[in-house]
Amino acid sequence: MSAPTAPVPVLTAPARRSSSLVGLAIGLLSALSFASSGSFMKPLMEAGWSLGATLLLRMGGAALILAPVLIVTIRRRPGFLRKHGLLIVAFGLTGVAGCQIFYFAALQRMPVAMALLIQYLAPVLLVGLAWVRTRRAPSRRVLAGSVLAIAGLVLVVDIAGASFDLIGTLLALGAAACTAAYFLIAEKTGDDIPPLALASGGLITGALLMGVLVGTGLLAFTAPAVDIVLAGVSMPWYIPIVWVIVVATAGGYAFGVRAGSMLGSRVASFVGLTEVLFALLIAWLVIAEVPTAMQAVGGAMILAGVILVRSDPGVAAKEEAASVPLVPAP
Repeated sequence: MSAPTAPVPVLTAPARRSSSLVGLAIGLLSALSFASSGSFMKPLMEAGWSLGATLLLRMGGAALILAPVLIVTIRRRPGFLRKHGLLIVAFGLTGVAGCQIFYFAALQRMPVAMALLIQYLAPVLLVGLAWVRTRRAPSRRVLAGSVLAIAGLVLVVDIAGASFDLIGTLLALGAAACTAAYFLIAEKTGDDIPPLALASGGLITGALLMGVLVGTGLLAFTAPAVDIVLAGVSMPWYIPIVWVIVVATAGGYAFGVRAGSMLGSRVASFVGLTEVLFALLIAWLVIAEVPTAMQAVGGAMILAGVILVRSDPGVAAKEEAASVPLVPAP
C-alpha cells in the first residue's frame, strides 16, 4: 500500500474568483453590521446608559449566541483549546474588548471624528508591518490605495477644527493596533480554527474581561429602563440592545472573521474601511445625521482605495491562495 499523499489544492480559476467575490461580500456584510452599532448605542448612552453596561451586555449577549459553536468544536476536536486557546484569548483581548474599550475611552477626550480616523489607520499599520517583516516595499498600487483610502477617511470624518489631545490620540492608536490585530488573527482561521469558533471564544473572553472591569468598579454599570427614538419612532431600551447584540456584534464578528480567512488581513482591513461609509448612511437614516457632499466624495475615495489594493497582483495572488481549500488527493 502506497504512502498517503499530502493534501493538494483543488480549485479552478473561476471558482477562486467566485470565492474571492464571496469573501468580499461577507466582508462588506460584516462592515455593515458593525456600522449599525454606533447609531443604536448613541441614543442609549445619551439617555443615561454607561459604557460599562452597554459593552458588557453587547459582548455578553453575543457570546451567549455564538457559545454553542465553540462548545461543539471543543467536543469534536480534543485538544482544541490547548492548541489554540492563547490565540483565541488574544483575539478576545484585542479584536473584541480592546477595540471597543480603547475607542470609547478615546471618545471621552476627543471628537468622535478624530478618534474614528485614528482607529481606521489599522490598514496602513498592516501595510507598514508587512513592509518591516518582509523588508520589501509595497507596490505603488498598494501605496496609492492606502493614501487614497486614508485621504477619503479624512473627508468622511470631517476633522476640520478638531483640537489635539495627546492622551486621546494614544488611546485611539491603541484601538487602531487592536483593529490591526483583529484582522491579523482572523486571517489565521480556516479548517484548523473555524472562524465562528474564534469569534465565539473571542466574545466570551471579551465578556469576561468586561465582567471583571464592571465587577471591580473600574467601569460603572448604569442601565435605566428608558425609551429612545430611532428613525422617528419611540421604542423601549431593549430593542436597540437586542439589535446591537444580534446584528452589530454576533453577526459582525461572525462575518468578519470569515472574511478575514478568505481575503487575508490586508485586504480585509481595507474592506473594513467601508464601515465608516455605512455608519454615515445608517446615522442619516436612523438618527438624522445627514452626511455632507464632501463626506460623499470621501466615501467614494475609500472605495477607490479598496479597489486599488485588491487589484494589486501580489495581493490578489495571496488572496487566491488563502481561498484555496485543501482537498485530500484520491
